[in-house]
Amino acid sequence: MEQYIVSARKYRPQTFMSVVGQAALTATLKNAIANNHLAHAYLFCGPRGVGKTTCARIFAKTINCLHPTANGEACNECESCKAFNEQRSFNIHELDAASNNSVDDIRNLVDQVRIPPQIGKYSVYIVDEVHMLSAAAFNAFLKTLEEPPAHAIFILATTEKHKIIPTILSRCQIYDFNRITINDTVAHLQYVAKNEGVEVEDMALNVIAQKADGAMRDALSIFDQVVSFCGNKVTYQGVISNLNVLDYDYYFRLVDALLQNRVPEALMIFDEVLSKGFEGQHFVGGLSSHLRDLMVSRDEMTLPLLEVGESIAEKYKEQSKRCELWWLYKALEFANDCDLAYRASRNKRLLVEVMLIRVAGLVAGGVQPKKVEPELPLIAVAPTLGEQNNAQCTMHNAQCTMHSQQSTVNSQPTIVNSQSNATQDKKPVVVGEPIVVQKPKVVSVSLNTTSVKVDSNSLEIEEKSEVKNVVSVESNVQKIIQSDFTDDDLVRAWRLYAKKIEGELHTSNTMKNFLPIKGEDYHVVVKLINTMQFEALSKHKRTLEQFLASELKNNGIVVDFFVEEQVTQNMFLTSDEKFKHMQEINSDFKHLKNELGLELV
Repeated sequence: MEQYIVSARKYRPQTFMSVVGQAALTATLKNAIANNHLAHAYLFCGPRGVGKTTCARIFAKTINCLHPTANGEACNECESCKAFNEQRSFNIHELDAASNNSVDDIRNLVDQVRIPPQIGKYSVYIVDEVHMLSAAAFNAFLKTLEEPPAHAIFILATTEKHKIIPTILSRCQIYDFNRITINDTVAHLQYVAKNEGVEVEDMALNVIAQKADGAMRDALSIFDQVVSFCGNKVTYQGVISNLNVLDYDYYFRLVDALLQNRVPEALMIFDEVLSKGFEGQHFVGGLSSHLRDLMVSRDEMTLPLLEVGESIAEKYKEQSKRCELWWLYKALEFANDCDLAYRASRNKRLLVEVMLIRVAGLVAGGVQPKKVEPELPLIAVAPTLGEQNNAQCTMHNAQCTMHSQQSTVNSQPTIVNSQSNATQDKKPVVVGEPIVVQKPKVVSVSLNTTSVKVDSNSLEIEEKSEVKNVVSVESNVQKIIQSDFTDDDLVRAWRLYAKKIEGELHTSNTMKNFLPIKGEDYHVVVKLINTMQFEALSKHKRTLEQFLASELKNNGIVVDFFVEEQVTQNMFLTSDEKFKHMQEINSDFKHLKNELGLELV
């Protein structure tokens, strides 16, 4: 009986052309060999199973080939190639740095480097998992790596480039291997299945490729496992059963239920998933991926980001047409928040169910709710022209009725055109004459230099100083918007502003550590523990209120900071506070300070 060899070893590439998903990198190596531009040290880094050690072996075999082909590949016929293929070559040395990571192991390698090759031009030393070397071993390797003998070439391979010291990195040519795409993985699995005589569905291969996460070795191992389960006919249902993967159908059904606000159906789908042994966090992660795929399916530009089979891609396109972008954005936000809070939650099932209820509640019958904002009448105001910064005007004998809202206007003293309903002609306002405005609703407006009161029947302006020229300008009156918002909305906007001012590290960290509390009448209260935090945040009070008003659609927000005294007593004090405190508790210190004229620097 012929000995069984796993696909990962049986179909390991033997030439640069057969390497999958690394076309740019293999082309660079082939050109370096063809032009005789070989470096003395290379560093191959990248995720697991993408071909680092394989490419190192092919490279070592090709540079020692006595009769390379025209396309830069090894001939597989000369003595050097035959020795390599039969695993008896003395020109290629592999060292596993995970188990040989001491100084003595590196010293043995350095002694071995001095021996010239018996066949071929170069002795190639492949050091796998080089990041596992100790600090002392790295230092012992530096000199040899920088100036090796002419016949020695080092190829270092690692999955964790960041663990290698900079002095090693500076001595190597660095090649970064990419994750193998799903399409490349599927194409290679189809080639393997054809050679092995296995019938396989494209959707099944797509699931295997996604499960492998860019590693070809993992994909071939999973393929062998599925073939052992399904036999010579691999189906989609067989793959998801064997790999314990959630079927796409669950998420398509779930999104349909959420779009139509069918909460009971959504909860039953989640219960069905749990009954099959899947974790809630696995379900939430899959839902997030499904929503993301729906989002990229809506635009032709982002359609290449959808890495699924053709039949599944058509389902995504069809369902994405029924999903509005605003709904997808909000649903993704809810799913992501649930994923982040899952580990800390005590009732994990309830957390996921609440997330599903919130997503379903975004729509009622698939219709986006519309917000109705109150409209206020615009009142024309005509202050007098005096000095640019000191104009004053007094309005008398008027009263107004407020509708629980206030309107703010620009305090710049300007003359405003007003239209009188008594006449049809448009004229500039003449200061000193009463202006009658027929409005059913009135507001009260206050300026820095002007006091204005508006009645529902008349508007009178009295001038205190002489005015020579009258200019007509339209006034800008801002509408008052006081949309309601939740505590979660407030915290989200608060953290957005903290991220916006990350350049001010102390202030940004303070905002992240002390969250606001929503009070009555849209007053936002922030409790701090020392005056340094109070002073840092107070500088941002005005801009912070404007930012929150813009984010929450509510320009009635007022932010108040205060320091809790009982906490302040037990916290660290600033230098000024320490200095003052020492004077209060120690009269001798205060006397010494006054006598010597000491001041805190």
